[in-house]
Amino acid sequence: MERRMEWKRHISEQLKLRDRVQRHTFEEIIHQYHRLLEKSDLQTVLSERYQTDKYEVQRHEASQDPGRGEALQQEVAQMRIRHQEELTELHKKRGELAQSVIELNNQIQQKDKEIQTNEARMQEFQQQILSLEGDCRDLRTSLQDLERANQTLKDEYDALQITFSALEEKLRKTCEDNQELVSRWMAEKAQEANKLNAENEKDTRRRQAKLQKELADAAKEPLPLEGEDDIEVLAEDGGKGGGETSPSRLHGRTLRRRSANSFGSPETTDAPPGSCTEVRVPSTALHTFEAHDGEVNAVRFSPGSRLLATGGMDRRVKLWEVVAGRCEPKGALTGSNAGITSIEFDSAGSYLLAASNDFASRIWTVDDFRLRHTLTGHSGKVLSARFLLDNARIVSGSYDRTLKLWDLRSKVCMKTVFAGSSCNDIVCTEQCVMSGHFDKKVRFWDIRAESIVRELELLGRVTSLDLNHDRTELLTCSRDDLLKIIDLRTNAVRQTFSAQGFKCGADWTRVTFSPDGSYVIGGSADGALYVWNVLTGQLERTLDRNHNSAINSVSWSPSGAFVVSVEKGSRAILWSDL
Repeated sequence: MERRMEWKRHISEQLKLRDRVQRHTFEEIIHQYHRLLEKSDLQTVLSERYQTDKYEVQRHEASQDPGRGEALQQEVAQMRIRHQEELTELHKKRGELAQSVIELNNQIQQKDKEIQTNEARMQEFQQQILSLEGDCRDLRTSLQDLERANQTLKDEYDALQITFSALEEKLRKTCEDNQELVSRWMAEKAQEANKLNAENEKDTRRRQAKLQKELADAAKEPLPLEGEDDIEVLAEDGGKGGGETSPSRLHGRTLRRRSANSFGSPETTDAPPGSCTEVRVPSTALHTFEAHDGEVNAVRFSPGSRLLATGGMDRRVKLWEVVAGRCEPKGALTGSNAGITSIEFDSAGSYLLAASNDFASRIWTVDDFRLRHTLTGHSGKVLSARFLLDNARIVSGSYDRTLKLWDLRSKVCMKTVFAGSSCNDIVCTEQCVMSGHFDKKVRFWDIRAESIVRELELLGRVTSLDLNHDRTELLTCSRDDLLKIIDLRTNAVRQTFSAQGFKCGADWTRVTFSPDGSYVIGGSADGALYVWNVLTGQLERTLDRNHNSAINSVSWSPSGAFVVSVEKGSRAILWSDL
């Protein structure tokens, strides 16, 4: 109501202002016009009176003097003409003033129309103002609601922040306690391992002492010899393999009988166990078996091709014996605290090296499943570990972007090299270590200089490295789904293999050469095996419909007769051409 009264008051003030301004403008003109009208009326009256008086005077004078009367008549006529002219001029001015008044009236009417238009617009604007005021009230109400909700959320956020800080502090303390518990548990595990090793050592010594006594007793007895036979005395190699003496390795001499029909030359012997006589391209799945409780990450044949080792996320390394086209379980190597990532035998097949997700590498003896060494020092997952050719040193690569060289005699880390990128796989020659990395590069390291000799960049993250039998060619696999052979003599890519459907399934997918270097084999994300011919560069064979998930690793037996593939599931498959 107050706003409506203000609006009317405002209109009244505007109209009064308009009246004052326009009245001041036209007031002087109207006043002059009225004065002219009064003068005109007065002049008419005076003229009439003057004419009457003059007529009377002329008549009186004419009656007295006729000559003078004519002169007066002429003078009166001239005066009448002048008065008539003045009257005409006054009428003309009167018409002009009347025209001005008409024009001013027209202007006033136009202004009135403009005022009406403005008043209509003002009403519209007033309605809009009222509508906008209603919207403003609604917006103010919404703003108040939002401010209250914001304040509530802010209070909740502050409470959650306090709770988060408390939980974070609790988590930190829990992590510290957990770290302390893990450290204590590791120490207790180490003590238990030392106790177990000590008991095994005592048992081994007892067995060795008993065996030596039996050999001494047997040596005292005379050995019957036939006349046509002779004895060849061979001195056993004085090396100790991996630094430990196995019960089957005895110092002394070994007797081997030779037939007299050989005319003093030894018989032709068979090829050493596990040597490659003929590579068979696999075509048939001989045996499918559950290898681990969970994902299987690594697989490797022993140098003699008789044993097979698999490593999985169940923290175990399992040994299998290949018998009559089947893999029979032989034992399990325990001691790892996380999943196994890679496996390798030493050149004699006596020791097994495994890398683990618990930041460590471990070495077991194959004969008695005994844990020999635990090598800790990395700050990330150890993704690959390899024996050097002397079997007395190993090199490990980790997710922490470092490579470490370990001496097994002193059980210490000799060198640490920062690679700049996570190391996914390693292979070694006599003085060079080759590492494949997450940043798509293959790096070549000089062991003696601890420096990069050269780098080779591929098109994808490097997942696997492997050397052929004479260590002149390097096989790589990368996440761009390509396998490449690099000639180490020219440091150039010699061949590239690909196939429709082949896809690298993980950053640790392993591929391998055949023992003679004639073929390469790799597993795909779709569970199929792909075999390429190195000589022709073409896809030789595809084996599918056996694995249910992506293949993680493949191993070709040194004898060339078998291939084993393992998957992200829990299964492993033994392949051959039988």
